[in-house]
Amino acid sequence: MSRTYAHEGSAAPARPRESAWVGWIWFAALMMILMGLWGMFSGLVAVFSPHTIVAWTSYGLATVDVSTWGWVHLAVAALVFLVGISLLTTAAGWARVTAVVLVGLQLLLQFVALPATPWWSLVSIGLCVTVLWALIVHGGELRPVAT
Repeated sequence: MSRTYAHEGSAAPARPRESAWVGWIWFAALMMILMGLWGMFSGLVAVFSPHTIVAWTSYGLATVDVSTWGWVHLAVAALVFLVGISLLTTAAGWARVTAVVLVGLQLLLQFVALPATPWWSLVSIGLCVTVLWALIVHGGELRPVAT
């Protein structure tokens, strides 16, 4: 919770006070940067991979081109990375809203990738849920970094 304070007898307007929970926002921004970097790396590996995944579905045999999936991961991860940096440096409201949308999209992508990379997908899902919690619950306390 953020509290407001002002010195008695001063004409200065009360300003919101950051609580210790704001550290979760910094954690969320840093995790977004790291998830973006890792996602771009794994996306590039998939883009340059000549393999396709063949799987049986309820509709029959399905083939998925790994390089197409890599481009999707690369694009989303680059956006997550850029918004993470923006959230860390500017603390703008648009960055917080965009971060929630992109991390939610990243969460869905990890559910889709769960059969191919189960352990990394589970770790990434846990990180995405933690980042979403921090952004939604404590995002209002975020202030720009003082330089």
